[in-house]
Amino acid sequence: MKILNRKIGLGESVQIKMDFARLNTRSKIEVPIIVERGKKEGPCILLIGGLHGDETNGVEIVRQIVAKGLNKPEAGTVICIPLLNVFGFINQTRAFPDGRDLNRVFPGSNTGSLASRFAYHLMKEVIPHIDFCIDYHTGGAQRFNYSQIRIDEGCEETFKLAKIFASPYIVYSKSPERTFRKSITKLGKKVLLFEGGKSLNLDKNVTKSGIQGAINVMHHIGVRNFSSQISHEKSVVITSSKWIRAKHSGMFRSSVSAGQKVERGIKLGSISDPFGDFESSFKNSQEGYILNSNHSPVVNQGDALFHIGFE
Repeated sequence: MKILNRKIGLGESVQIKMDFARLNTRSKIEVPIIVERGKKEGPCILLIGGLHGDETNGVEIVRQIVAKGLNKPEAGTVICIPLLNVFGFINQTRAFPDGRDLNRVFPGSNTGSLASRFAYHLMKEVIPHIDFCIDYHTGGAQRFNYSQIRIDEGCEETFKLAKIFASPYIVYSKSPERTFRKSITKLGKKVLLFEGGKSLNLDKNVTKSGIQGAINVMHHIGVRNFSSQISHEKSVVITSSKWIRAKHSGMFRSSVSAGQKVERGIKLGSISDPFGDFESSFKNSQEGYILNSNHSPVVNQGDALFHIGFE
């Protein structure tokens, strides 16, 4: 295996620095790529976090996998990139320094924007080697995602992998064009997109779910025997969903929690003014599951409050 002109043989453990993009001060920003190869041939899996610089819970999941030595395979290869968008992480922001969303410029271009060039080199140097990928994300801003795997509907092999990951929910979610998931799926790679937690926040239960899922998948594809650590939890399969949005601006109080099953007619929350003159509550119109909950105490009319999924 050869990544960034570095040859990596069976049984080797290396850390390679990807440094194709620079700040406008010409300062070099290095992205560590941690490659662990087993002593026997086998499949290659990529565990990646931090495509968005403020999605720290994904970074924490991959970091713990490395820190605990769970990324050391007996066969095949495990590639870990705990933090891809180092630029955004430093500034605690979602975007790249050029203002672009890195997860909307794939497969990238060697002559495009800064983000596009960065995506291009990842696709050129790393992606050709992999067979499987777990891409870790969180909810944006104050929107908390309950642990879930998102996949495109219709691929039985990916659906099987999602069930083996054993997150609480499997959500059918079409991947938009120019995303990392869409681009590497087109190359025949099997991708699980994990969503859990919210930006600039660490949640222990989300971290635990993300690590356990990686253990389950690595065991299944045969890179390492984790038989004593496997989870057999069953996932709820979400085939459709909708967003509940704020009808008013004001102070928001939720009456339900992410991950909760909600019956039809149950109170979801209320919005009031800050002066005690106005308050409006709203109810659930269809039985479902709370996949995402807005944790912001103040909302504007039209803001997403809940993402509700249906079996």
